[in-house]
Amino acid sequence: MFNASFALDPAHVVAPVHRRTFGSFVEHMGRCVYTGIYEPGHPLADEDGFRTDVLDLTRELGVTTVRYPGGNFVSGYRWEDGVGPIADRPRRREVAWHSVETNEVGLDEFARWCAKADVELMYAVNLGTRGIQEALDVHEYANHPSGTYLSDLRVAGGAKDPHNIRMWCLGNEMDGPWQTGHKTALEYGRLAAATGRALRAADPGIELVACGSSGAGMPTFGSWEATVLEECYDVVDYISCHAYYEEHDGDLGSFLASSVDMDRFIAGVAATADAVGARLRSRKKIQISFDEWNVWYLSRFRAAPPSAEWPVAPRVIEDQYHVADAVVVGGLLISLLRNSDRVTAASLAQLVNVIAPIRTEPGGPAWRQTTFHPFATTARLAAGEVLAVTVDAPSYGTARYGDVPAVDAVATHDPATGDASIFVVNRDQAAPAALTVDLRAFGSSLRVAEAWILADDDLHATNTADAPDRVSLHPAEGVTVDDARLTLPLPPVSWTALRLTPA
Repeated sequence: MFNASFALDPAHVVAPVHRRTFGSFVEHMGRCVYTGIYEPGHPLADEDGFRTDVLDLTRELGVTTVRYPGGNFVSGYRWEDGVGPIADRPRRREVAWHSVETNEVGLDEFARWCAKADVELMYAVNLGTRGIQEALDVHEYANHPSGTYLSDLRVAGGAKDPHNIRMWCLGNEMDGPWQTGHKTALEYGRLAAATGRALRAADPGIELVACGSSGAGMPTFGSWEATVLEECYDVVDYISCHAYYEEHDGDLGSFLASSVDMDRFIAGVAATADAVGARLRSRKKIQISFDEWNVWYLSRFRAAPPSAEWPVAPRVIEDQYHVADAVVVGGLLISLLRNSDRVTAASLAQLVNVIAPIRTEPGGPAWRQTTFHPFATTARLAAGEVLAVTVDAPSYGTARYGDVPAVDAVATHDPATGDASIFVVNRDQAAPAALTVDLRAFGSSLRVAEAWILADDDLHATNTADAPDRVSLHPAEGVTVDDARLTLPLPPVSWTALRLTPA
């Protein structure tokens, strides 16, 4: 066993807890939409064909925003294919994921689903094969009240009220050679600026997200952000980050430290954005939308042979997550909260079936993957303000990131209730940690209201349709508060969440 400690002070505020940090992502990819959120023939489908079991789990997950409809899908998408009578909508070949899109679910249907799930719709426009006019058209259809051709088309289709989408993504991963319509940074930056200015002329109150690098390992990382922002700094509010993590060649130590890479990625993007702002003599600060992040075993996907068929809603990247994956997701959430001064929106990719916390079977059950638990608990307990935490703990060496602390943590404090929440991971693969938290700065005494832990002797245990609760949260044992001193044991490879409340 080793010791770890930190002090908690309500005066050491990083930033507010942003509810958009707990966003997700629905792409027309694989079974995320069809047999995921939408399955008209399912016994639990509602009058609109949406699976109510998935809606219940989405609400339990605590999702606040959902980015839609892609993803790589959006770079070849014709939004107008998904409006009007469903029977009249065209079936299209979808080249990004080599499938057929039926267009049964379009903008109106998804907006209706968002209202039922109580989430905010974050919309991505196609800047791969399309551009300014199409962005203006979909905005008019979605947001204009009535009295124009496209807004009246929406009303005629049954959506009387505008969808009032506030957050608009200007394309997706345009730095990636895999992207339909891939562009250079200068080409994309100029198109994003022109599209953003046109959208703002129509609706000055919207928020715009420019495409940043689709990974910190991209050869253009840094220079991409600099060039893009030189063109559109005055137009956009956010620059995006995308990052996926997996265990490589049995290197569990590096995998458990994935949040170290996320921290560095965020710091690099923020520094680049600030440097551009300084050159432009702007008082504006660009925020970060980390609108794709998760554990994804991308190497398995790349190794799979391409299909010669064009199926509808095929089973694509339906990764089955285990205990260690869930601990990593908990650690990535710690990173996102810790960086709340710059990361003010984020999207776990994706929501259902496709590298997702929720899984379904057609005609069958829906269940929580292991990664569901740290996300849902963090979304529920994180409130008020993020507090700076500096952990004193031993380090261990990793092949990818050098020496990293064995324990990582973040905390939040809600001045309205007096509650404080702590989220902590023990990355050590063998040794438990004895964590001590100094609470004296809070003045009055605090008691433990709830304490949860995710840990298991089998790091590769998973949840399945037959055993949906094999891995779940358990009450943390051995947690005490004595004389403003919190102590708790942290098992190896574990994620823990606590809520403290005034005694």
